[in-house]
This record gives sequence, structure tokens and C-alpha cells, in this order.
Amino acid sequence: MAVTLTERAAQHIANFIAKRGKGVGLRLGVRTSGCSGMAYTLEFADEIAGDDNQFDSHGVKVLIDPKSLAYLDGTELDYVREGLNEGFKFNNPNIKNQCGCGESFGV
Repeated sequence: MAVTLTERAAQHIANFIAKRGKGVGLRLGVRTSGCSGMAYTLEFADEIAGDDNQFDSHGVKVLIDPKSLAYLDGTELDYVREGLNEGFKFNNPNIKNQCGCGESFGV
């Protein structure tokens, strides 16, 4: 089981943590939401919970709670620019369907 970051995503996260002046890594998860059933959660983590799964990718620690790991296993998080827009993109091999706007997914 693993979750990885692209080099570009890791660099963006590391730069943001440095600007923030605190943080141990990035916390990823899922929650029930949207028309397809689930949505990603993404936040900077200031501490590691006892049950967190930890992955190191390009020098950045990725933390995932045990419940979310089943939905995120094998996912690669990228940071992309498309025209004037930029942001994180989840490349999740577990997705079976996705809503039209791309905000929620089903497995």
C-alpha cells in the first residue's frame, strides 16, 4: 500500500510548509460528499496521529488515516497548471465513476 507525490507536487507542498513556518507534512483523506459519493480532503498536518499511515515521497511526509487508505491506495498526487488554473490533481486507480465536475468520485 502506498500513496505518492510527483516531484512537482512535493516541491509545492514543501515550499508552502516552509512559508507557513510549521508542519510535518500533508494529510490526505476522503469524506462522503457530492453526487458520486466521496470527495478528497487535503490539509497541512502539524502533528502525526497515532494511527496515521505515513509515506515519504520526494522528502515530503504524506499522512493518511486508516479508513481513507483503502480508497487512496496507489494514488499519485500531482500539481498541475492548465491554462490559467493550477492545483492538485489526484491520479487514483481505484475510481470507478466520477461526477461531471470532477469534485467527487465513487469506488
